[in-house]
This record gives sequence, C-alpha cells and structure tokens, in this order.
Amino acid sequence: MTSHVTAGVGEADGAANLHVFGDPAIAAEYARLDYLTGCERFLIETYVAPGAAVLDLGVGGGRTTPYLLERAGRYLGVDYSAEMVRLCREKFPGIEFCEADAASMPQLEDKSFDVILFSYNGLDALWPSEKRRSCIGECRRLLRAGGFFVFSAHNPRSIVAWRGWDPGRVRAFSRKIAGGSKAFYPLALGAATAAKATLSLLYSAVETFTRMARRLPSKAFRQGEGYMLDPANRGLLNHYWVPERAIAEVRSFGFRSRGVWCHEYPAKRSVYRVDWYYYAFEKCDERVEPGAVREPGGVNGQ
Repeated sequence: MTSHVTAGVGEADGAANLHVFGDPAIAAEYARLDYLTGCERFLIETYVAPGAAVLDLGVGGGRTTPYLLERAGRYLGVDYSAEMVRLCREKFPGIEFCEADAASMPQLEDKSFDVILFSYNGLDALWPSEKRRSCIGECRRLLRAGGFFVFSAHNPRSIVAWRGWDPGRVRAFSRKIAGGSKAFYPLALGAATAAKATLSLLYSAVETFTRMARRLPSKAFRQGEGYMLDPANRGLLNHYWVPERAIAEVRSFGFRSRGVWCHEYPAKRSVYRVDWYYYAFEKCDERVEPGAVREPGGVNGQ
C-alpha cells in the first residue's frame, strides 16, 4: 500500500522525529506523564491477560509502564530514544527496558510475547512507510499465535476540533468567588460557565479553521492516508490513516481486526471529529490476503 508523503517532506524531516524525542527536556516532559486514557484502560483490561508477556513499544517516559506491570507476568519497554530509556530505568529500577528501533528488533526472540502495545500514536512516527511496515512485520514475528497487537494512530480527516471544559472545576471556581454566599453562587456559576463556554467555542473555532486550511488540500485527507507535519507538536512528521486503510495494511501481515475505537471512547464521534483511533488486532496462524477474512466489528467495536 502506498502512502502519499506531503510535498516538501524529506528524509531529514523524518530523522528529526528522533531528534525531538531524544531532547532531554522533551523526554523529561514525557517522563512526567502518568495516566491512561479511558480507551487505553479498556484495551489493557480486555487484551492483557494476567500473567501475559507484554512488549511496550515506544515506551517514552514510562507513561503506560505501571499499569501494564499490574497485569504482566513479563514486561519489556522499548524505545529508540536513549534518553527516554535512561529515564525509564531511573523511574522503574529493576524493570526491563531496552533501546531499539521498532522497525528492527533482532535481539528479541520469535513468538516471545502475548501482547504488543504501541501507544501514544507511536507507530505514526515511523518514517518512511517501509519502516512502519517493517514494524508491523516485527510485531507479527514477536507475537505468539493468538497474540494481540494494540496501537493508536492519527486520523487525517479530523478537522473539527472541540475544547470542552470540566464542569466540576467551574463549580469549584464559582464557590470560591461566591465566598460561601448561597445567594451569590448561582450568579457566579452562570457567569463562569458563560465565560468558559465562550472561550471554548472561540478556541474550537480557531483550531477547526486551522485544521481545515491545512488538511483539506492534502492528499492524506483526500485519499485517507499520508504523512503530514504537525506544527502544533514540535513539527513532528506523523503518518495519518483512516481505519479502512489501517485495517487493510495490518491484515496483510497476518492479523485479524478485533475492533476500532475513537479517542474519546466510550463516546462515538464523526470521522471528522476523531483525533485518533485505537486498534486491536489478533495474530492469525497464517498471513491473510486482503478480503480473505471478514472483520468483526467497526468503530467502537460495533
């Protein structure tokens, strides 16, 4: 399958991804992250059986490490950034981490893992397309029969942005402004909610316009797959693909789709509002030709 690279994007831009992730200041930012998204929690609970051997690809600063350690019988974190690996070893002494390129991991034995997780859209950072495909092939090689490959990836048709707000924080702020006055609290809450809603709508409108201007003319948007520079994220060169393209490519390596979920799981969103999708695939006994297997489920596993 051919990916369409944005005009002007070259090898130097792809190599710049490693430069970004190897920056000590950026690596330190990643090391401070310690959460799972709702969908990540669901996928770990669903596909990581207690005692499973887990490969955490693109481990970054160890964001997913403590959650996977709760279930894994064996855990290995891998990243191609030496600084990320150093910080992980510092944060989790005694836990196994190694520096390796996800597209080529000859030091790891065939069929040695039950689950491979590539979170935070890490698969998208592999450039050019041959490296992404090599990574998928490596994941098949490393998984045991019936093992699961779970990852997330950017959606090229995400053009509608929405910045919501936390009603609980607005209520807390309003109570503070009201100073304990029950009579003044409704007025403070109404004013704070209106102000927050206005700011959210303004931000969402500006971001939506920016995305439309940048993405609508691109081949990635029109054809459902391609590379684009992400100016909002330190200029990273990222791969984007719609679920149909992602499923077709991963299936061709001998995987069966187990489902696709939007980034705001359990909510269901239009393709134009989903920033990224989560995918789960099961390793088949043999390679599957496109169209040979009926895929169960669709977006959000429906």
